[in-house]
Amino acid sequence: MKRRLQAMILTAALIASSGINVAAEDLAKDAVVGISIYQFEDDFMTLYRTELVRYLTEELGFSEKNILVEDAGNNRSLQKEQIKSFIDQQVDVMILNLVQPSGAPGVTDLCGEAGIPAVYINRQPYESECRRWETEELMASYVGADARQSGIYQGEEIAATENSGDMNGDGEVAYIMIQGDPRNIDTQYRSAYSVKALEAAGLKTKELLAEDGGWNREQGKEIAAKALKQYGDQIEVVFCNNDAMALGALEAIQDAGRTVGKDILLSGIDALPEAVEKVLEGHMTGTVFNDYISQSHCAAQTALNYLKGEGTEAVNLVDYIKVTADNAEDILKKISR
Repeated sequence: MKRRLQAMILTAALIASSGINVAAEDLAKDAVVGISIYQFEDDFMTLYRTELVRYLTEELGFSEKNILVEDAGNNRSLQKEQIKSFIDQQVDVMILNLVQPSGAPGVTDLCGEAGIPAVYINRQPYESECRRWETEELMASYVGADARQSGIYQGEEIAATENSGDMNGDGEVAYIMIQGDPRNIDTQYRSAYSVKALEAAGLKTKELLAEDGGWNREQGKEIAAKALKQYGDQIEVVFCNNDAMALGALEAIQDAGRTVGKDILLSGIDALPEAVEKVLEGHMTGTVFNDYISQSHCAAQTALNYLKGEGTEAVNLVDYIKVTADNAEDILKKISR
């Protein structure tokens, strides 16, 4: 595998030095790409995975038969076996959406020993690991977004509403936080920075409940229903670390006879099409567009750059975009193309 990648890089270098203009498709057509997604059931990663494969094949010239896509089923051990299988199959580059980003050091070393570049997506490895790639000049990169920004945008969307989240006028914003996996850095940042943004706007906050919803719609509904029963009208804002859980929470809110925009506010992250439609209809206060289109394109291009022997940045970030009633229609058009 290492010899094949070295040969591809050497070929690319010789072509470049000769001044011959060879299309990227000529380098991509025979390359094999191993892709492991943490869980196919994740709505956002379904959008991401679909666009990633489309862009690799239709835009960059990779052969569809050479794109190997695996579902890790949210199982870290299974994903490790998939990565080992990619190595055995001598893939030329891997694009990895890790079940647990904390496992990145071991995965990077495993790929490095086999001479295979690793492009991590969506779930960012720890900053210390990203710095290691640079200092040790490893063939590893991350493509994603800064989860702190998404949390800030959630808080700012709530602060920009008529009552700034203080629906009952008692001087503080009482909220529940429906979270993703608490071990995930995205969960930690989104949860912390949404509240920090409210406080930065001069608002007092009160956490009534914070609970792991597993990034899952049904669990989001269950947590919201339980909280609404326990805290009732005390709940003014429901923060959700992703839209799947927010859509579940919306069902619970409506079942409880509450009305978003009238006596409660609801915010998610990802800008799933259904969530953006709910924002347009006034059933969600807002969401935050996790730009899977730009991210997947950047990940694919980063993979190709490795094959071409070109330099890549260790960390490649794409900005989030606030989604409110003001721009929801434009965002919906973008993601529905």
